[in-house]
Amino acid sequence: MGLKLSIIILIFVSFLSDFSSAQSGVIDISKFGVKPNSDITQAFASAWNEACASPTPSKIVIPSSTYKMGALELKGPCKAPIEVQVDGTIQSSGNPSDLKGAEQWVRVSYVSFLTISGKAVFDGVGAAAWKQNDCGTNKNCKMLPMNFGFYFLNHSIIHDITSKDSKSFNVMVFGCNNVTFDGFIVSAPATSLNTDGIHIAKSSDVKILNTNIGTGDDCVSIGDGSKNVTVQNVNCGPGHGISVGSLGKNPAEEPVVGFLVKNCTLTETDNGVRIKTWPSAPGTSPITDMHFEDITMVNVKNPIIIDQEYCPWNQCSKQSPSKIKISKVSFKNIKGTSATPEGVVLVCSSGVPCDSVELNEVDLTFNGAPATAKCANVKPTIIGKAPTCAPVA
Repeated sequence: MGLKLSIIILIFVSFLSDFSSAQSGVIDISKFGVKPNSDITQAFASAWNEACASPTPSKIVIPSSTYKMGALELKGPCKAPIEVQVDGTIQSSGNPSDLKGAEQWVRVSYVSFLTISGKAVFDGVGAAAWKQNDCGTNKNCKMLPMNFGFYFLNHSIIHDITSKDSKSFNVMVFGCNNVTFDGFIVSAPATSLNTDGIHIAKSSDVKILNTNIGTGDDCVSIGDGSKNVTVQNVNCGPGHGISVGSLGKNPAEEPVVGFLVKNCTLTETDNGVRIKTWPSAPGTSPITDMHFEDITMVNVKNPIIIDQEYCPWNQCSKQSPSKIKISKVSFKNIKGTSATPEGVVLVCSSGVPCDSVELNEVDLTFNGAPATAKCANVKPTIIGKAPTCAPVA
């Protein structure tokens, strides 16, 4: 009996030790004197520095309330995994100059095994800034601050938080590997300019899952150097659709390889699934292995589009064709309604025509009639029900 009691006591002591260790890894920013409606910039930075220096896993907790915050950079490398659980609403200043030239309101860089979770709303308070956006008339327009910048993250997940009313892009993902957005929400009106939902560049194995994106630009946009990106179970709208590009504007761009868009719904967006490259531009890096499947279009203006004459606001020349080769692209099981007669527009480069493009079970209607297709510099393979290409006039 004595031996059994000793064993029970040892187990209990071990449990208390483990519990104490776990609790010591929790950093509640309230301990830095944070109160509701106060500015938490310094408290958040202090909590991050403490967690980043810890040799054991840490969890930063920001309790449910409303807070203010200035520009913040959370930088690694850190000694152990970190979770940041935010359950409140954090508001930026509506004046871009208050962020003191920061490219992103919240920038996280050089971190591995990071989790950002909770019911948080990161409110960029962007309405006043959108009125300052002159990119439609000014080629050298100044980029306004984004809500989030994730740079050189590895093996990390961001889930169940909301990016609201960013002044510019909501999220920039750059130089990352194995990063997942799950249950993420982007919320901004259709009138918000250049507010791409999630932009990915020079990153690999990025997943966007179970996410709702409503914004004034591309819901998801893929920049150069992106490899093995998956967008699955995503609702897009309002917005400009899910886009690869635009690409080709810069000579040092890297290839885009491996993009899967699956089980998504696009509602009243300006475009559906799109690949866009610039004409008369120096970039030559190819785009290949692009797959769009099991997608529902609801009154989408351009449901399926390859545009190698992309030239927004007529700020470029079309004197010479795009130099970017597009190949191995499939559009499979895409159904729904088009807001324009032409549900499929494939305008490829006359200099490097598209190869291995497939239309497989594409069933789109316009005002109850089958939507049509027009094509240039491409001969798509037609499988099952799909519109036959007519030449571009």
